[in-house]
Amino acid sequence: MSDKHIGHQDIGHQHFETLAIHAGQAADAQTGAVVTPIYQVSTYKQDGVGGLRGGYEYSRSANPTRTALEENLAALEGGSRGLAFASGLAAEDCLLRTMLAPGDHVVIPDDAYGGTFRLFAKVVERWGVRWSVADTSDVQAVRDALRPETRLIWVETPSNPLLGITDIAALAGVARQAGVRLVVDNTFASPYLQQPLALGADVVVHSTTKYMGGHSDVVGGALVTSDAGLGEELAYHQNAMGAVAGPFDAWLVMRGVKTLAVRMDRHSANATRVADMLAAHPKVAQVYYPGLPEHAGHEVAAKQMKAFGGMVSFRVVGGEDAAVAVCDRAELFTLGESLGGVESLIEHPGRMTHASVAGSALEVPADLVRLSVGIEAADDLLADLAQALG
Repeated sequence: MSDKHIGHQDIGHQHFETLAIHAGQAADAQTGAVVTPIYQVSTYKQDGVGGLRGGYEYSRSANPTRTALEENLAALEGGSRGLAFASGLAAEDCLLRTMLAPGDHVVIPDDAYGGTFRLFAKVVERWGVRWSVADTSDVQAVRDALRPETRLIWVETPSNPLLGITDIAALAGVARQAGVRLVVDNTFASPYLQQPLALGADVVVHSTTKYMGGHSDVVGGALVTSDAGLGEELAYHQNAMGAVAGPFDAWLVMRGVKTLAVRMDRHSANATRVADMLAAHPKVAQVYYPGLPEHAGHEVAAKQMKAFGGMVSFRVVGGEDAAVAVCDRAELFTLGESLGGVESLIEHPGRMTHASVAGSALEVPADLVRLSVGIEAADDLLADLAQALG
């Protein structure tokens, strides 16, 4: 590895597609390898007691492969500090422990990833953090949910699984006025389609398992911020808590990021065709896709996103049993949890990814099916959905 990575501050004027390939990375100084090596190492030789060679001492604290990924992520989100974790939930946990204390309050979406809800409801609530639910697409509803002890507004946009859209810039204004921080989970959009920091968010959260990795072969998470002081606090807790991305996992995410732009273009194009087909199908009661003009958040999404992404959800005529049957009959769409890979996936959120929200304000419709639309030929995907719907 060269002594100096190409960080976002060096080539920040370049386009996203170029940053995705080059930011944080340089040819290896020893061999000339054009791909960042996997530094599968736990510890490093020191030049005398306390003399760190290249700034590395122990790979929980820092690892050259992870550093390259973290600089890359910061560049792509337009932030000053990126941090890579073992999973998206590990990133969320670090953020919450860094920014909150017992007695603090958080506003969370009424449509959020089940794992995020579980973290709030079953973990952080036990050490005195309070939370309440609001429709984050409604600015006034969020404003009304704020309390004197509120410290964070948490947003997913598009949301999981109902593809709700939140006006990031509008909520950034609410957060600033109230003196609280705005956190945006950008997993569904990816930084190629949406950059929350530029719209006023304080921190961006990613499950890099999803579109960033893009190949269903790695689990990871990330935080990015433009606040240097907050970045240092997050880095301190990342090291103190230790749920860091391993070198090989960091390398896999970097490999995926290089093709993020071209993949997101294809995901979005395919999902648009799928949403149009479903919207016209007699056995589909409702389609959730922000690219559809009738979607409640379409205008906001068009304003803050480059395209509308690869996630589509829909409700099936006939209720829960009919929805489960569609999932079972799909062939090219693989029945499985997660999302964002090159292959198309189908799932029943109520029984799978969002089972943890059953009985809560975040409970999802029982007749809902969620699709992660991959990059296969769109005609083949449409044919598979047609036969699955019957």
